[in-house]
Amino acid sequence: MTIPAIAAVSGALPSLPAVATNPALATASSSSASSSSASDFGSMLAKGINAVESAQNNADSLAVKAATGDLTDIHSYTIAATQASLMTELATTLRTKGVDAFNQIMGMQA
Repeated sequence: MTIPAIAAVSGALPSLPAVATNPALATASSSSASSSSASDFGSMLAKGINAVESAQNNADSLAVKAATGDLTDIHSYTIAATQASLMTELATTLRTKGVDAFNQIMGMQA
């Protein structure tokens, strides 16, 4: 099992749209960019959740193999379990920060 490098993960981030100098063009491009960025964010979120689920499934299957004696390299289970734990902790932290930010924005007075 290999753990992807940080450069591989950061390459998956979307690039920011270019800012137009003409105000009329900026308004038109911002509306299309916002719908595009919303779908990009949604697909990145779904991709991240699928990666967490995949890591947990891999760790679970290796745990079963270790319990039944079919696993010859216990290091692979330890690495998979640690990776799944860290990915779950990161996802939980991101969710908590997102909910806190949403609650703070909703609490602002106009």
